[in-house]
Amino acid sequence: MSTTSEWPLELVVADIVPLTAEITSLILKAADGGPLPAFSGGAHIKFQVELADGASHPGTLPDTLKKAPAPGERCYSLVNSADQSDYYEIAVKLETAGAGGSRFMHALRTGEHIRAALPKNDFPLHDEPHEAVLIAGGIGITPILSMAKELSAKGAAYRLHYASRSPETMAYRTGVSQLCGEQASLYFDYGDPTQGMPLADVIGQPVPNRHLYVCGPRPLIDAVIAIARAQQWPPGHVHFELFGAPLPQTGDRPCRVVLQRSGVTLDVPAEKSILDAMIDAGLDPMFDCRRGECSVCAVRVLSGTPEHRDYALSDDDRDQAHLMCVCVSRAREGELVLDA
Repeated sequence: MSTTSEWPLELVVADIVPLTAEITSLILKAADGGPLPAFSGGAHIKFQVELADGASHPGTLPDTLKKAPAPGERCYSLVNSADQSDYYEIAVKLETAGAGGSRFMHALRTGEHIRAALPKNDFPLHDEPHEAVLIAGGIGITPILSMAKELSAKGAAYRLHYASRSPETMAYRTGVSQLCGEQASLYFDYGDPTQGMPLADVIGQPVPNRHLYVCGPRPLIDAVIAIARAQQWPPGHVHFELFGAPLPQTGDRPCRVVLQRSGVTLDVPAEKSILDAMIDAGLDPMFDCRRGECSVCAVRVLSGTPEHRDYALSDDDRDQAHLMCVCVSRAREGELVLDA
């Protein structure tokens, strides 16, 4: 198989299957026809994509309108079973307001090649035998379905709860029903969130050998985490995965951040994170995920009230150690003074 240090996999598009009006399945095989590296349920692959202003893919616009594509990368969860080594399956939702990654993927044609990194799993099933509660919303079904296939193959106990706006927008609806049978519950809200999945009932009370897995829109993940916390689920039994940095929220305002040790004051726009403002100011803060999942960027708050939006810090971290994750959290109001 052709290799490069960062993108060791050269894949070829073997098949393209429309799943809904917005979601397309891509079947990818090794360009040299060989077997592909193994993966486990919940894994994803990072792809090398080209992002071009106004162009969804090379060749889709007249030459006079093309702009030089910029290199980029996008991650997509693997959908197929872990014991299928001859192909990878991903599903991509077209995000028309996005930066262009999904447009690039949707514009791929059968026979085209694409570079990818090795499969990586930041959202694995728990190692020990357990009962799994799988929750998926929209395109979040992709890693959850792979998990369901792995659990089904093991004969493990699980329930899958899958929500979408309507049957027509639910990718893999038939496949989920065929694989899971009575172990799957499907929900359609038809645009009214109050008619969607009854999360409190679905999550239920914690049980020692029960684990919860959720993937989907960020509001769904936030709601599941909040309900699980309120119902006193152990944090180590609640698993989720986020891709990409969070978008600015409605009502976000500019804020002033004083970095006491650095002697720098930042005026942070509403659309920019404190972390990015620090980097733009020439500082070298520690960070990793940019999603509030790892706490590498956490700093101590000396004064002011942060609005916590991370998923990594405990209540003690926030209330006793006065930490905040500057990649996602902001000032609730007024000014923040940080020990940075």
